[in-house]
Amino acid sequence: MFLFSVSDIVARLPEKMSLQMIQTINNPSLIQPGFSLLNFDGKVFLFGQKGWPKRSCPTGVFLLDLKMNELKLKPAFFSKDSCYLPPLRYPAICAFKGSADSEKCQYLIHGGKTPNNELSDKLYAINMVIRNNKKFTFTCLEKELVGEVPEARYGHTVNVVHSQGKRMIVVVGGRSYMSLGQRTTENWNSVVDCMPHVFLIDPEFGCCTSYALPELQSGFSFHLALARNDTLYVIGGHSIENNIRPPNLYRIKIDLPIGSPAVSCYVLSGGISASSAIMTQTREKEFVIVGGYHSDNQKRMVCHTINVEDDKIEIAEKEAPEWTPDIKHCKIWFGSDMGNGTILFGIPGDNRQLISEANYFYTLRCQEVGENEQDSEDLAQVCSQSSTEDAGDSTPFEDSEEFTFGFDASAMDTYNEDDEEDESEAGYWITCSAGCDVNINTWVPLYSTELNKPAMIFCSNGDGHWVHAQCMDLSEDMLIHLSEANIKYFCNEHVRLARGLQTPKETVPMKKQPMKALRRKAPLRIITPAKKSFIRKLFE
Repeated sequence: MFLFSVSDIVARLPEKMSLQMIQTINNPSLIQPGFSLLNFDGKVFLFGQKGWPKRSCPTGVFLLDLKMNELKLKPAFFSKDSCYLPPLRYPAICAFKGSADSEKCQYLIHGGKTPNNELSDKLYAINMVIRNNKKFTFTCLEKELVGEVPEARYGHTVNVVHSQGKRMIVVVGGRSYMSLGQRTTENWNSVVDCMPHVFLIDPEFGCCTSYALPELQSGFSFHLALARNDTLYVIGGHSIENNIRPPNLYRIKIDLPIGSPAVSCYVLSGGISASSAIMTQTREKEFVIVGGYHSDNQKRMVCHTINVEDDKIEIAEKEAPEWTPDIKHCKIWFGSDMGNGTILFGIPGDNRQLISEANYFYTLRCQEVGENEQDSEDLAQVCSQSSTEDAGDSTPFEDSEEFTFGFDASAMDTYNEDDEEDESEAGYWITCSAGCDVNINTWVPLYSTELNKPAMIFCSNGDGHWVHAQCMDLSEDMLIHLSEANIKYFCNEHVRLARGLQTPKETVPMKKQPMKALRRKAPLRIITPAKKSFIRKLFE
């Protein structure tokens, strides 16, 4: 006679993945390839919307409210002390706790692409400060990086490792623009794999150090990475130089003693060939890999489980869900991890739809509901997804973000380099005047020269100060004229004072000539009585 606990019986049962299509979604055009999902205490938020944020949601972060197969996007807010966070696609994202004693989860966001296809090299930390039923408020801080700072990139990974009571941020892989010396008009927007260096970033001071490991010979991107204590595992990836997806499986061990860190790399067997795949955590030491690509013209329809324990990692094939015919025959798919063993992914909609840009979205549960509600804070989340922009008549995956770098010149806004001057001294989000109403959380571009920061103009009163152009009620033509002309400008508060202090110039008085009348009357002559009598006698 044998006695089994309920947990043992559940563990022995084969787990089935359930696929559910989302029937209704508002504003589906905001969810595009390259988006990311942030899970704060069970609440999932969308980051990396399509295009620049609008007035309805200036932060570009939305709460995903999924109920009864209906998905609603609700705007989230940033606190006043937050820095500006642009909508970034394909950034590297990971969740971690601010300190060992803290239970609050925060996210690190590094790199990515802006709606203008500019690559970012900044590192942000975002966490939730206010939460209620109707309003969610975040605070976002930009971490200043010094030393061997990683170049601007996308399609890479960021993780946090722990060793001997210390923490370190690890950045691996990705793609970037070609160097300025190699860029020409024809290949100006071409991208290459970043150097296969491992970057360590101190989370407190922002000091960056790069390590060139002999085991990493060529660059790779759109891979998966997960951290376990002082070890980082790198899985799969795509090399754009050779256009291959080797079954990479690296174990990077990072020791943090007193002094310089010790970084070592080991090449392991048993890897898988996958790029742009999505990874979610189902148990404390178990992960599931879904989606991605085997090659340029073949999607990855199989699924795998990853079991990590001590210094061992095991990857095994897992029974895939029953894919729908639309999923099987589509050219590309994209998505992100929602946390708690659930994945949100989309496929391009049918061209016969009324809305050509619409996508179909699905949720894939990799574990039974309620089986394990533990958040994946201690391990890395997926940091890259597949992408497409408009396949059209091109060959399969030709326009996929993994393979080419799309660029739409007509969608670019005009950028004014003068707006970037003296940012460290003045800042864009200041109270420039008594009637200033520019707020980082509610501001939207007004002039065509603005992108993600308000246009400013220098007031020459005294030592001078910067003011917002829209607070001064300047028209766009006047703003352009003042920026091009070599003249001094005074804001609305100082323009009268400046006029009062001006000394009037001495001018030579002009000689005014009297104007001649059009009809000049002869002067009236007075006739004496003697002349009157003479004239009377003359006519008689």
